This record gives sequence, structure tokens and C-alpha cells, in this order.
Amino acid sequence: MIEFVRRLPKAELHIHIEGTLEPEMAFAIAKRNGVDLRFPDFEALRAAYEFNDLQSFLDIYYETADALRTDEDFYDLLTAYLNRAATDGVRRAEIFFDPQTHTERGIEFDTFMAGFRQAIEDAERHHDLSADLIMCFLRHLGGEAALQTLNAAETHLEGVIGVGLDSSEVGYPPELFVEAFDRARRLGLHAVAHAAEEGPPAYVTGALDVLGAERIDHGIRSLEDPSLVARLTADQVPLTVCPFSNVALGVVEDLADHPLPAMVEAGLNVTINSDDPAYFGGYVGDNFVGIGHALGFGMEDLADFARNSIRASFITGEEKVRLLDEIDGASEGAG
Repeated sequence: MIEFVRRLPKAELHIHIEGTLEPEMAFAIAKRNGVDLRFPDFEALRAAYEFNDLQSFLDIYYETADALRTDEDFYDLLTAYLNRAATDGVRRAEIFFDPQTHTERGIEFDTFMAGFRQAIEDAERHHDLSADLIMCFLRHLGGEAALQTLNAAETHLEGVIGVGLDSSEVGYPPELFVEAFDRARRLGLHAVAHAAEEGPPAYVTGALDVLGAERIDHGIRSLEDPSLVARLTADQVPLTVCPFSNVALGVVEDLADHPLPAMVEAGLNVTINSDDPAYFGGYVGDNFVGIGHALGFGMEDLADFARNSIRASFITGEEKVRLLDEIDGASEGAG
């Protein structure tokens, strides 16, 4: 199954680049920049990757991101992810980044965008993949801060194809961010939003109705609202599900208990992704293999998840047809 997953063309649509900062890289970059991390070594940092909920994860997430200071740091971070993604068969990556995590520390758009753009350019030259960026707003900073961030980003949008919404979910409904998302659409950007991971199904409805979200990131609690399930199924709204993440954050107790089979049975349009793989124990290929073993999905089921990911991506129709044909070839004869 591992080899099948690696040769299966797929898109990763829910990946936070700051969440790919492995402990070894965090310490190397921190040393390069003279930044002191409170952990004695990378093994101690990795041992701290035991989370009770989303907030306990975010506390360490923001702390380790403080090591990132220069364009070289952001280049190294994204290059490492894209190299790994290529080995997992990722042919299209639509990558979240959190500008406020950096601008709040005094790091300018020019710095991180230069590193990101060069990493994508180099990866596209060396690997058979394409990548673009989705700029996420941090919910806990509020709607006004989101709009200010978008305004600051306007001259730096080369390679940015959309906006998203992430960070602490509960208590920060989509309605707080209407103005920023309206402005983003006027700039020609796509819209996606995290909803119904820890928050209620109503956040999915709000993301669709008031933010114009084209994809819902997570969305697993949508199953609690039959009318919402019917809507998502009828409209085939893509849900970017992250199984390992859901377990690591305590949203789901065990991978074997994940609602993914029920979501598929209901006809929901599900894709498989890794979210913050450095923290949650696996990249996208690991998630594919994990659900195959824990939930009984066979190779053709995994190929269907890959097909969903390509269809849900923001690439052109011609590119989608080409990659879907490749999936058919890779899955031919699979059990």
C-alpha cells in the first residue's frame, strides 16, 4: 500500500507550511538566527508534541515559528515540505501560510514571500508538481486585523491564489471576517475556511453563506447536522479532512473511530491531507496509508480520495484531466 500511495498522483489542499517545521529544523534555524528555544534539544521539543486540544497545539506552534526570521529560513522550510510532498506523490500543493504569525513579530511580507516564491520556483523545476499559496487569517486576532493584513498584502500577492481562516476556532465565527473575505474576492482570490473541527456545524454554514468559501477545511462535525450534510452532498463542497490531526488534537479518540467512513457513506466530497505534519505524526502519504489500515479503505478507495483532491484543487480543467488520467493509470489493477 505504501508504494501504491506514493505513485498515486494527488493534491494536498490542507497543509500549513509553519506546521511542517520539524524539531531538527527548528533548532538549526534558531541557532542560525541566535534565537533561544526553551527546550534543551530537538528531542525534548518533539516530546512536547503531545496535545490535549487545538489551543495546546497552537501554543507550541507559535513558539517554534518564532525561530523563522529570514528569507532563507522560509525558503528552507517550504523546500523541505515540497521535497517530502514529491516523494508522497503530491502533484499539486495549495499551501496555507499565516502572515500574522510573522508580521506580529516584525517580519515583513518581503521577507517570507521572497523565500516562499523561490522555494516554489525551484521545486517546480526539480519535481513534477505545481504549488501556490493561500494566505490565512488568524481567527483569534479578529476581523479588523484580517482586513488590515489583506491590505498590507496587496502588493505581495504574486503566487497567492486565495485566502483562508485558521487558528482558534471556537468563539470566532465566520461572520467576524466578512469584510476581509469580500475584499479578497474583489481582488480575484479564492476563499476557503476552517470550520467544524472543534467548532459547531453552524460555522460551516456561515463559511459558505457569508464568506463564500469554496472549500471547507476539516468539516468533520458537519455530520451532526443532517440538513447541512444534505447541502454539502448536493453541492459536492470539498472537505479537506486531516485524519492524523483530528486524533492528535483529541477531536477523535482513535484513528479507528474516525468519522471518515460515515462521511464517505453520506456522499460527502472528502479529500485527505496532513494539516501540520511535523506536529501530528505524519505527512499526506502517511495519512493515506493510515486510513487504509485503520478504517479498511482499499486501494481503489484511496484512488477516489486522490481524484477528489485533484477535482477540488484550483488548477485548470486541462490540468485536472491530465492528473485524473494518471490516477486511473496508477490505480489500474489495484485491489
